[in-house]
Amino acid sequence: MEISELRALLTPEGLELLDSLGPVEQVGDVARAVSRLRAAGHSPDLVSAVVGQARLRAKASGKFGDFAARMLFTRAGLEQATRLGVAARHAQRFRQAGITRIADLGCGIGGDSLAFAGAGLDVLAVDADEVTAAIAAYNLAPFGEDATVLHGTAEDHVPAGGVATQAIWMDPARRTSGHSETRRVSSADYSPPLDWAFEVASRIPAGIKLGPGHDRDALPADAEAQWVSADGSVVELVVWTGSLARDGVRRAALVVRGERSHELTAGADADDAPVRDLGAFVHEPDGAVIRARLIGDVARTLDAGMLDERIAYLTSDAALTSPFVQSFRVRETMPANPKAISAVLKAHGIGTLEIKKRGMDIDPAAFRKKLTLRGDQAATLILTRIGDQRRAILADRVPAPE
Repeated sequence: MEISELRALLTPEGLELLDSLGPVEQVGDVARAVSRLRAAGHSPDLVSAVVGQARLRAKASGKFGDFAARMLFTRAGLEQATRLGVAARHAQRFRQAGITRIADLGCGIGGDSLAFAGAGLDVLAVDADEVTAAIAAYNLAPFGEDATVLHGTAEDHVPAGGVATQAIWMDPARRTSGHSETRRVSSADYSPPLDWAFEVASRIPAGIKLGPGHDRDALPADAEAQWVSADGSVVELVVWTGSLARDGVRRAALVVRGERSHELTAGADADDAPVRDLGAFVHEPDGAVIRARLIGDVARTLDAGMLDERIAYLTSDAALTSPFVQSFRVRETMPANPKAISAVLKAHGIGTLEIKKRGMDIDPAAFRKKLTLRGDQAATLILTRIGDQRRAILADRVPAPE
């Protein structure tokens, strides 16, 4: 979004037009909406801004739920924004640490600040981009004086240290500047710079949000690293410092599913469980558990071992599961070739098949086309390596625990 479009949008006419437009979800919806609004005599800037925002609001519902219908976005800001449910859990950590004031340095569209202000924290939100800061100000306007938004750099708005009730949240921009088409950059080009962010966080309690694949060796040794997954996808890594880092915790996996959350913590990477033969169950650890390298701790709670020392599948005979894995009951195994698999699928009457794979360089969609699927039964096919063999495991999902 350009500043001219934002000015056209932030008027009574523009906002009323946006609210009246309704969802714009498909490419065809965009074309029809543009034609209709231009025919009604609205300016090109206003039409572009309104239709663009309607499209972004539809996309944002997955992260912000019903709140998305009352927010404004940039495309790049929405891509990097924290899911509201995850941000709310971060806000609770600040409150539990006794924090009452927080500086959100590099606030983007204000998604994290919404959760912080909603939890009763006084928020100073800062962004270096003028359009993004203006959008954050709009999104945070319902909180009045409890949320202040400034256009400026993170480096120029670091709060004074030594105040026990004050902390920082940073979500460094990991993409090139801009509001729409952007590309990812290396950590050396984050904004604000990551070395600077870590230095500030060594003096002032902070949470720093990073991509989940960030180099583990580059993390501060005395910080808590928390990997977060939401509904099956690993969405972020947060580095917590000072009073926000929990005593004795250096590795954490937070697994969020819907309104429920579960967390696994440890003082260090866990030792892997020993390799064992395939048992009655296969367990796939959640991605946050894998990133945090806590697979061994989960294995021991399940009386499980590694299926292969190089691959993140566990196996056991015990009928146990946990919120940190997806469990599968094994039906039978076979060589991982389409002919052998199709014969087994036919024998079981499998017409609906979920395909999962680890340790094998295949495209599940392309592999599916090689299989014969007939029948009214459903199952899961796990393709993996066990030692030096390529194996296929036909299995059934075990319901996740509440």
